[in-house]
Amino acid sequence: MPRLAAFRTVIRRATCLALFMVAASGSGGAGAEETRTAFRACIDPGNLPFANTKGDGFENHIAELFARKLGLPVTYYAFPQRMNFIRNTLRYKLPGEDFRCDIVMSVPAGYDQVSATTPYYRSTYALVYPKGKGLDQVRTGADLAALPSDQLSRLRIGMYDKSPASAWLVKHGLEAQARPYQMMSPDPEQYPGEIIERDLAEGKIDAAIVWGPIAGYYAKRVRNVDLAVIPLKSETGVKFDYDIAMGVRYGEPEWKASVQKLVDENQAAITAILREYNVPLVNERGELIE
Repeated sequence: MPRLAAFRTVIRRATCLALFMVAASGSGGAGAEETRTAFRACIDPGNLPFANTKGDGFENHIAELFARKLGLPVTYYAFPQRMNFIRNTLRYKLPGEDFRCDIVMSVPAGYDQVSATTPYYRSTYALVYPKGKGLDQVRTGADLAALPSDQLSRLRIGMYDKSPASAWLVKHGLEAQARPYQMMSPDPEQYPGEIIERDLAEGKIDAAIVWGPIAGYYAKRVRNVDLAVIPLKSETGVKFDYDIAMGVRYGEPEWKASVQKLVDENQAAITAILREYNVPLVNERGELIE
């Protein structure tokens, strides 16, 4: 995908690593916490497994969980997570009106365009390939790079451009095997998992390297092919794993404290939601958490 341009370029048509979107600076002051009437999340209208306007993503379900805990309804303000997402959602405010939404459910930890919570999950890029097609012995990135040269030369490896996957392929001399997909496609029908659900499942490529939540979710959705999902560890010169937090506007310490409390008190439930979506979760060493 992790869709915030730099993160969403890490993880999306975006999440997949334009991930750290450039957003205009600014702050805002929502009303006091006692006047909050809804849990208002900023989302992409169609970016599964993260979110959509139908409420099908894990960000939707976490937002619904938090809203229930606060005794509030949940509402969404949707805008494509491409350039200027923060400016057009969290910071969007017309004269005389309130902000349209109050929280971005997934941002890279430390992302400076928002006031970020502590991380609520860590995932990593993953290699996805069909079982029984000659790659079953590959269990790590090193295994892939160590395949015999004649086998490597025949591989077609899908990845989103400007992502850690492209850097890894270059590092290991596999540029010729790369089949790049445009990160920021103008096609409104493009979605982050099509590289797996369409092209990998149909045999147009032999493997794909994508952001973990995308890899896990779409590999599980494919029915006609049994796909392996291999989480990749960061290595010198290539970072694959990222901490993901939530973001609110600067200047709203009470709201941030409320969100942080929700994260802290509901981590087990959050993790259960992520596992329902087959998100590969890793520790600080990049090791898969079973």
